[in-house]
Amino acid sequence: MIRNAVVEDVPSIVEMIRELAEYERALPEARATEEQLREALFGEQPAVFALIAEDDASLETVGFALWFRNFSTWKGTHGIYLEDLYVRPEHRGGGHGRALLTALARTAVERGYQRFEWSVLDWNEPSIGFYKSLGAVPMDEWTVHRLSGEALEALGRS
Repeated sequence: MIRNAVVEDVPSIVEMIRELAEYERALPEARATEEQLREALFGEQPAVFALIAEDDASLETVGFALWFRNFSTWKGTHGIYLEDLYVRPEHRGGGHGRALLTALARTAVERGYQRFEWSVLDWNEPSIGFYKSLGAVPMDEWTVHRLSGEALEALGRS
């Protein structure tokens, strides 16, 4: 079962974010707090949105998708950027990841969005294979660039 996240899901989402960061070999970088996530998802002006995957029988939270709207100047429409998709290892293969992606694709189609995008680590072959099986294509000509930490601070102060 896929549903919209509610404020009571925040502790579980933060826990799964840390599980994802550990899987991606980047646990020390996952510093978001429950308070920050609560504000981002449920504050006065929500900036991000989340879906929850629950086990149909136990109603246990087994995964989540956290996303936000982006905008294509070429298409002239919003799109969805999937920041995180995570299904707990013991629940993988049960269709939860596909159900989360299907729900997001449905949202994009219903709202007239032209794109649904996300990033995946180049070493994460299981995920890459799964995404390709859904018809997703890698954007090989594009490279993500990021400013953070000292470089962001320096440019922001200049």
